Amino acid sequence: MPKQNPNSEALPLTEQQNPASLSLDQLDLTQAVELMHQQDYQVLEAVNQAKPAITATIQRLVNSLNHGGRLFYTGAGTSGRLGVLDASECPPTFRTPPELIQGVIAGGTRALYQAVEGAEDHPEAAVEDLKERQLNRNDMVIGIAASGSTPYVRESLRYAHSLGCQTALLACTPVSQDDPAIDEYMILPVGPEIVTGSTRLKAGTATKMVLNMITTLAMVQMGKVYGNLMVDLNISNAKLVKRAQRMLQQLTGITDPEACTHLLRAAQGEVKTAVLMQRAQLDYTQATDLLQANGGQLRRALAQTTELNP
Repeated sequence: MPKQNPNSEALPLTEQQNPASLSLDQLDLTQAVELMHQQDYQVLEAVNQAKPAITATIQRLVNSLNHGGRLFYTGAGTSGRLGVLDASECPPTFRTPPELIQGVIAGGTRALYQAVEGAEDHPEAAVEDLKERQLNRNDMVIGIAASGSTPYVRESLRYAHSLGCQTALLACTPVSQDDPAIDEYMILPVGPEIVTGSTRLKAGTATKMVLNMITTLAMVQMGKVYGNLMVDLNISNAKLVKRAQRMLQQLTGITDPEACTHLLRAAQGEVKTAVLMQRAQLDYTQATDLLQANGGQLRRALAQTTELNP
C-alpha cells in the first residue's frame, strides 16, 4: 500500500497527495470511475463556500461594464484556456462584441493548443499582454490560478490595480488575502486532485463552473436575458435561427414561422428588437432607441410602452 508523502500537507492543496487515490493504479476501472465521481462532489461544496465572493465579483464586473469597461481573464495552462473558452462563448450567446470579454493566456495563442513551458513564470509578459490590449481604469481583470500564486497572473492583477481597474483572483487553494492589488478573492478549496497536481481535474471543473456564473449572471444583469431566454443571441447558424423563432413565438404569440422570419429580418436579426417591434408596434429605429434608453433591458422597455399606451 503506497504511503502519502509526509510533507504533503505543507504544500498548497493543488499540490498535495490525495489519500483517497494513493492506490489509483491498482484499482479496477469500475472502482476508479466511482472514486473520481465521488471526488467531484467536493467541487460543488467548494463553489458553495465561495458564493459571497462570486456575487461581489459579478457586482464589480457589472459596474465596470456599465461604465464602458471590459473584462479580461488572465491565466496560464488550464486556467488560461478556461478563461479563453468562457470569453469566446459570450459573443454567440449574448451578442457581445469580441473585445468586451477577453481571455489572455500566458504564452499566447500557441498555449491554447500545446504547453508553452515556463510562460507562467514571466510576470513581465502579463503587463505586455495587457498593454497590447490597452487596458484602462474602466476595465476589470480576473486572474485565474489554481495555486493562487502564478507569477503571470499575480502581476496582471498588480498592473491592473495600478491603473485603477477592478480586480479579482480565482484560486483553488487558500491563499493570503492581504494583497492590496486584489479586490475580491474567490477561493475554491476542492482538495487534492486524484492525480497529484493535475489541476485540469477538480480545480478545472470548479473554475469552469464559476466562470459560467460570472459571465452568465453579469449578462443577465446587463439585459441579455429575458426570463431564462437568451434574447440577445447572435443568430449564426440554422439551429440558432430555429431557437430565435421559438423565442419570438413564445414572446409575441406569433404562430406562423414565416411571419417570425419576416419579423426577424425587419429587426436585423435582433430578437429583443423584434419582440419590442411586434408588441409595441414600433419600427426598427423606434425599438432600438427605446431599448437603448432602457439600458438594453427588454422587460423595462416593454413596461415603458405599457405606461405610454395603457
